[in-house]
Amino acid sequence: MGLLLTGKSKSTAVENWGMGLFLVFFSEDSPSAIADHNKLFPSSSSSSSSSGRRSNYNLLSKAQSTISVCALLVFVSLLLFTLSTFEPAIKMNLTPPRRLLSRKSTPIEIRTPSVNCWNWFRKMWKQKPAVVNTMTGSMAALQRMGTLYLRGTRAMADLTVVHVPEDVREDDFRLFLRLFHRSGVTAKSDSVFIFASLAFSEKFGPIIREENESFLKLLHRSRNSNITASRSAVAGFDVNQFVKIKEKKEPEEPIWGKKRKRFTNDSGGGEDELKRLSYGSVVSFDAAEIDPENSLSGFSDRITMSLRRWACYPMLLGRVRRNFKHVMLVDAKSSVLIGDPLGRIRNKGTESVILFTNKHTKKNSEKSHNLVNPAVVIGGARGVRRLSNAMVVEIARALMQHKKNSVSDSAVLSHLVNSEFLLKNVKVIMATESIPDASSLAGVDSGSVGSLSVPEKTTILQRSNHGNLREINSVILKKICSSEIDSSVYSDC
Repeated sequence: MGLLLTGKSKSTAVENWGMGLFLVFFSEDSPSAIADHNKLFPSSSSSSSSSGRRSNYNLLSKAQSTISVCALLVFVSLLLFTLSTFEPAIKMNLTPPRRLLSRKSTPIEIRTPSVNCWNWFRKMWKQKPAVVNTMTGSMAALQRMGTLYLRGTRAMADLTVVHVPEDVREDDFRLFLRLFHRSGVTAKSDSVFIFASLAFSEKFGPIIREENESFLKLLHRSRNSNITASRSAVAGFDVNQFVKIKEKKEPEEPIWGKKRKRFTNDSGGGEDELKRLSYGSVVSFDAAEIDPENSLSGFSDRITMSLRRWACYPMLLGRVRRNFKHVMLVDAKSSVLIGDPLGRIRNKGTESVILFTNKHTKKNSEKSHNLVNPAVVIGGARGVRRLSNAMVVEIARALMQHKKNSVSDSAVLSHLVNSEFLLKNVKVIMATESIPDASSLAGVDSGSVGSLSVPEKTTILQRSNHGNLREINSVILKKICSSEIDSSVYSDC
């Protein structure tokens, strides 16, 4: 059939010759013609077809690469254009990781830069700055957690942990904090406040900052003054306990807050450069940060701060176990410090724990038992951490047995102390005296400010829920304001 088409094309006009050739090569009815042609020229046809396929494959791969590069450039251009022109405020809930104290997620406002998109990319690769609490503007205290209110002059060997109950009044907390600074505890100890929630932290945070500022003013003014206060009075202030002889080597840096490249104690000044002021750091944490899962919540409908704090201690003390030798646990509502109780434990072992008691006799037993006062616990860091671990276990067991919310930490702590096998790894030392009540101070009942005094070597006072509690606070504040230097420091004098 191919031959007939070719012959026909010869008998026709010359312009039809090309059409005849076209029909011969692409005709569907004559495959034999193509086979004959291949038999006549086998080498030329195979070489031309292989070279054609190779060239076509190279062209196709190059085309695909070119298209891919073009598509990538278009995508990047669109992305950069979007980032450089998009500038709304985006609110999103950023939930921190589990180790960052599972605080309730709060809306954080994030703005994307609008000047230059390349600046935004450069900032992403830079080192992250210190974490700042967006609610208070304060620096994080430890491992992106907590709040740093006051950075101390050096690293301390002791730690005081103060838990703030939910029902404490602002006036009571202010008086506790003021006497806390004046007692001399902060001269050798860092201070950590544990709040029940973020709301309480925001409520009492300004009080902590105000009292810290007043404390620093009192330090410098008392140091530069020739007036000395008597330590025998409740409200007396002795600046000498905050003065430390300058050491040859630089002091170690506190663990709280952002690390400095070179830490120097610049709290000195004045005439004598060999003497420097020394005081510890003041920080705070929320219970939701240290105990993110609320370990005791599954055993009761409502866990008060007096119980939950025992679940917070193991996490906190575990993180700082290499930094502190002695620990004191204090209740901000039921007690005030007028001295440094940590002096009792500094010559004891790390497993030792000192507890204070109130005498109490059970009706069902002839044996007299000691009802332990959980407001103040003093001991070595290892002993206090072991005691807190045992307390968490016993509180959970008591809640499961009673099925009520009436479990008190005093009853659980007393049960641990009176059981011989529950605290085998803790050396419990029972104090010979109980904590005196603040209403027993001489001169309080009569309202005489000048006669306000306490027994010798008394460092702790207990504030009971008596009707004259406000009166006692008023008398102590009047005593503080009777000093010329103190009245110029505190705004409520």
